[in-house]
Amino acid sequence: MLKLVTLHPEVISVLIMSNSTKYVFVTGGVTSSLGKGIISASLAKLLQARGYSTTIQKLDPYINVDPGTLNPYEHGECFVTDDGAETDLDLGHYERFLNVPTSQANNITTGRVYQSVIEKERRGEFLGKTVQVIPHITNEIKERIQLLGKNGNYDIVITEIGGTVGDIESLPYVEAVRQMKWEFDDDCIVVHLTLVPYLAAAGELKTKPTQHSVKQLLELGVQPDVLCCRTEHELDLNLRRKIAKFCNVNMNAVIESRDAETIYDVPILMQVEELDKVVLEKLNLPTKSVPNLDNWKEFLNRLKNPENQVNIGLIGKYVELKDSYKSISESLIHAGVSNNSKVNVKWIHSEKVNAENASAHFEGLDGILVAPGFGSRGISGKIETVRYARENNIPFLGICLGMQCAVIEYARNVIGLNEAHTTEIVEGCKVPVIDIMSDQEDISDKGGTMRLGAYKCQLTPGSKVSKAYGTDKISERHRHRYEFNNDYLEEFENNGMKATGRNPETGLVEVVEVENHPWFVGAQFHPEYKSTVAAPHPLFVAFVHAALNNK
Repeated sequence: MLKLVTLHPEVISVLIMSNSTKYVFVTGGVTSSLGKGIISASLAKLLQARGYSTTIQKLDPYINVDPGTLNPYEHGECFVTDDGAETDLDLGHYERFLNVPTSQANNITTGRVYQSVIEKERRGEFLGKTVQVIPHITNEIKERIQLLGKNGNYDIVITEIGGTVGDIESLPYVEAVRQMKWEFDDDCIVVHLTLVPYLAAAGELKTKPTQHSVKQLLELGVQPDVLCCRTEHELDLNLRRKIAKFCNVNMNAVIESRDAETIYDVPILMQVEELDKVVLEKLNLPTKSVPNLDNWKEFLNRLKNPENQVNIGLIGKYVELKDSYKSISESLIHAGVSNNSKVNVKWIHSEKVNAENASAHFEGLDGILVAPGFGSRGISGKIETVRYARENNIPFLGICLGMQCAVIEYARNVIGLNEAHTTEIVEGCKVPVIDIMSDQEDISDKGGTMRLGAYKCQLTPGSKVSKAYGTDKISERHRHRYEFNNDYLEEFENNGMKATGRNPETGLVEVVEVENHPWFVGAQFHPEYKSTVAAPHPLFVAFVHAALNNK
């Protein structure tokens, strides 16, 4: 006689679950800053080169809804996507490696997860249930992880989990990974990035930190499938065998991740280690063709064998932490390669620049870039930097606040508007050449309320920017509250500073240029967010080219 078995609804949902997207989770152990973002981007690049549609997302354990209100000293730069999301700087690496735009769905924070769950609870969606980390928070995390797979039709979604295994903040994310590995079985794997330090006193590499890191993951119910071991020295077969034995992974899944000369070496190093091949085998996917990285290797060859050198000064108020300007520094690398030139960046703190020492700071520079930022600190140094670049015919690029400083400097020292300033710094100033945008006047909340994301811009035919882009119609990403005050536009243009880029719908001035100067451009938008290895940003390419001509 047949016996009927009644299955629990959750079991039924697992049994009928089908998933065409594969998921790779990248976790980190031992210490932070091991390079999970670069490993994730490199793996994605290799899988993309094999013909798989691949994207990457970042899970950030902090409780901020997004990094938009974080001081750059806390978290490095805030990267902005086309759809106006303020995200982690790792998304910049993802775009630079894959040459594919990211979106809000590519960055998930604990703040956003809890905000969503609490909003659902307030709406009564949990039908009176007690809201808990498990299952409500973990379910929210899993839903957001799968959004890209369901809506983006990706073959593989790589998910980087921020922080270090063992951190209290990351526990719900690791639990969500554990559940997904159980629910999706062969469709989910975990790549664990760990450290194999070299002890000079002992003269050998030590595997114990890696063993302890994996043990922590195992205590949370997650067995890593692949280990990427950051190391300064070669991992010989004996070390790999030892790591494999004590961490329950296959020998070929112990991947050496040696310190590299440049982050752009990492995809090649991972290809040699066959990381992509191991991952595809674990996911039961065919390896397809061998990755074609000829263009990438050509980029590396030109990066390491430049024909020229050029010295660029980057002036900002966060230069102690270079990650604050990560996209700008990488854009200069891309532009340098495009010009067959090495770009030597001199980092100059804007607070230290004044009229008396400007020439000493800028001696030997072929180009000057004034970086974006907020607030009054260091702004006088930026304005003085603009004056020096303008008066000494040094190629100049001002980005966002850098462009606004160029406008202020020109108003004061060329037009004669001595009290010119921005209302961001001097509220109620008599000559507000930079003023708050009209749609920002009544906004009090700081998070996610600026003018954000991609907007169209119409360029003046024959202008320097138009020649750089090779077109008169562009789209660029923004992140600002203040704008060029059009009440003064005629006065500026009559005195030699032209608005050569404007929003076609609002008339907002996006680009200014100075006549009778070798190359002087200020951009209200952030061109650095769109520069990639495969497509160096034309504005940076033109700027570096002008700096080379200035030598």
